[in-house]
Amino acid sequence: MNSSQSVRGTSESRVPKGQPPLRILTLTPFFPSRDDEVSGCFVAEPIRLLDQFGISPSVIAVSPIHNSPKKRGDSARADWVRYPQIPGTLGIASAGLGLYARLRGKVSRLHRENPLDLIHAHAALPCGHAAALLSRHLRIPFLVTVHGLDVFNTCLLDGAPAAWRRRASIEVYRTACMTLCVSGKVQYLLREGMPDDVRSAVLYNGTDTDLFCPPSPMQDFRNSHEILIVGALKRNKGHDLALKAIGQIAASFPNLRCRIIGDGPDRFQLESLARELRIANCVVFEGNKGRAEVSAAMQSCSVFVLPSRYEGLGCVYLEAMACGKPVIACRGQGIDEIVKHQENGWLIPVDGQEELAQGICTLLRSPDLRERIGASGRATILNGLTLSDHARRLAETYRAISGGEQPS
Repeated sequence: MNSSQSVRGTSESRVPKGQPPLRILTLTPFFPSRDDEVSGCFVAEPIRLLDQFGISPSVIAVSPIHNSPKKRGDSARADWVRYPQIPGTLGIASAGLGLYARLRGKVSRLHRENPLDLIHAHAALPCGHAAALLSRHLRIPFLVTVHGLDVFNTCLLDGAPAAWRRRASIEVYRTACMTLCVSGKVQYLLREGMPDDVRSAVLYNGTDTDLFCPPSPMQDFRNSHEILIVGALKRNKGHDLALKAIGQIAASFPNLRCRIIGDGPDRFQLESLARELRIANCVVFEGNKGRAEVSAAMQSCSVFVLPSRYEGLGCVYLEAMACGKPVIACRGQGIDEIVKHQENGWLIPVDGQEELAQGICTLLRSPDLRERIGASGRATILNGLTLSDHARRLAETYRAISGGEQPS
């Protein structure tokens, strides 16, 4: 596959005849645990489907030793491994070495008992770095998935530590058999930042269209005016912009309600902003919720809003679209490869407060427009962006790499 193509499709291929299951080891810092069923669900959910496509997966989820221990979740199983790392961004560049030291014996035993065909790492640091070292030690290939726009782990900072992280990331991408990117935007940043060519492809996330589905015909939300925001409470997600836009239009919608699901370091500032804008009575900060609760909130909302300023793709947009709801997102982010303005969603400029306020007003005032855009959004997800689509394409990629081919 050349680097301008994407790994996306709708055919329902299953296990190739006569081929044994491939043994794949996934290394990931993103994975659900007993205490947090949402974190890393975009990694865990397609893994559960891989056996349908001839893949036998094992998962090692990792966490720095200075974080609280995590336990296996009930629905998504992984072995949790803690590894040494200097706290903060300073230790990221070398964390892969510590992770490799912790994993070498464990993964070597797994390989002796039942040989692994491939290692799939999520994020270049630390998992990609550890996977590169394990790959060399065990003489098996590895690939890495990049989930965000900070492709080279600079953490949006300058200086020597950021340069170290960049160099370590570049070395991972150089040695990987393939780098999967969650959007063309991520792939562009990868290619632009590499000093030489890199083997890469786009693999969009998939969505659970059974869990995230339109409300039943018995539920009528056409006349409601409810805005939903789902995302970590930090500046890049654009909650402040959404609150300011709501402040502009609140007087025009007496029954307006805004639910905000998620938590994070900016919660106090955002709650203060809602009071300052005199919209605290219609804005509810609900904290973190489980997957079923998020789905129910998406089904009952009128409009899903997340004016994120820095987004590789954004699974929540896909989930809201799967629920048949119009989504408002920003241009220039990964999601604008999927959302088409006024067709299956609504796009605004980054920090476009006026455009956001206008878009919310237009959608809230027209149930028919919301229904048309929402139905088109649902169709978009069903046409190549389901969990099954993602798992199938991932399995095809694994088989191509293990066979010494480029994925097609």
